[in-house]
Amino acid sequence: MGCSTSLLRRNKKMAAVPEVIVFVPALQVPSASELQRALQGLVPPSLIERLTAVRDRITLVAECTNGSAVTELKHALEEYLPLLLGLTKKEFGLDELVDFKWKYLGDKRKETCISSSWFELLSVIYMLGLLTLSEANSLLIPNEHSASEDGAISGDSTKNAVDLLLKASGYLEFCARSILANLSSEIKKKVPRDMQEGILEALCIQALGQATELQLGVAIESQMATLSVKRRLACEQLTYFSQAHHQLTASKIGEDGAIKKHSLFIRWKYLEAKAAAYYFHGMVLDKAKAPSSHVSAMRCFLAAEELISESKKACLSFCLAKPVNRIPPVRSTMRHLNHQLPEIISRKSTVYGNKLEQDKGSHELPDLPEFELSLRPDDYELPATSTVWNRDDWEILGQPLKNYLEDSEDEGKTS
Repeated sequence: MGCSTSLLRRNKKMAAVPEVIVFVPALQVPSASELQRALQGLVPPSLIERLTAVRDRITLVAECTNGSAVTELKHALEEYLPLLLGLTKKEFGLDELVDFKWKYLGDKRKETCISSSWFELLSVIYMLGLLTLSEANSLLIPNEHSASEDGAISGDSTKNAVDLLLKASGYLEFCARSILANLSSEIKKKVPRDMQEGILEALCIQALGQATELQLGVAIESQMATLSVKRRLACEQLTYFSQAHHQLTASKIGEDGAIKKHSLFIRWKYLEAKAAAYYFHGMVLDKAKAPSSHVSAMRCFLAAEELISESKKACLSFCLAKPVNRIPPVRSTMRHLNHQLPEIISRKSTVYGNKLEQDKGSHELPDLPEFELSLRPDDYELPATSTVWNRDDWEILGQPLKNYLEDSEDEGKTS
């Protein structure tokens, strides 16, 4: 099978250095697995053919488009899932018969082979999660259809990106909490690093943090949103990225290239979120009448300024880490802070500079308020198992399969 002209053309477009707004780990795709040899005589040939054909189509489309054909890939994965689920059912006893192989897209050296249909299920749902993150990333990259003249993303694209991030978070949460629980400790050790529980949790929470970041950007542009609302969103965003960082460090997985890139991304977004939280907390404090509140607000503004400087360095470190990506333009919340902070600090310094100088021995920052988190992953449920797994309709060599299985069980009891 070969790649069509349109797929090749799309692949060439992806060759340029990408822009990353939403971090997406390296995509893994199915590799050739001998389903025919493993399942022959146990399931109908037509079912084996369907499983193989859909699985091969996923690989073909992913490789021919470098993973950019998100819609086609998601449709193929959703077609594959009901077929795959039959292999996980205990009553069929087929869970560990097939050596399922997966590889990183574009890197044939890193191939994982695990004899478990639950690992195959994990890999499929994980791929759906990554493709959904990729879809959100595409919506947030300016183009002639989705952006205004200054590069700002349209309201519809932002809303759709938030929905996609919550959906991706749901896929990843399902992987971590519902599928990994069905894998034995031995199989868990063989699962690729970026599909281990701590990494999955970090990616899941990161998606919630970025959805909150987008909501904050919308609130900043809205005249209806109060400072209290903006501060709450900024503090929630900070909490999400703090939790994501904790999950990465608590996983105790060594930082290879991919994990390091992920860690650098979360550090960058954490610093931006912390800068926004101190900025909006300072704006709220500045509304109070007490002089001490104005001094505390000034400390928040200075902290935000320093954090923005650190975040720019963190952004550069992330972009230069392999695989290299373009430095994204400053937009939304950070553009607002970069525009407002210098003027606010200059104006406040003339009024409260002496007071800050007198209290320069005290470097304590006001505590940021804590809020209950608003966003959670979308609930994900597996589809129903395909009706082709109704074994009353199966026949193997002219004998209904249920009789074949019953005969095998009887032989096992008498032996």
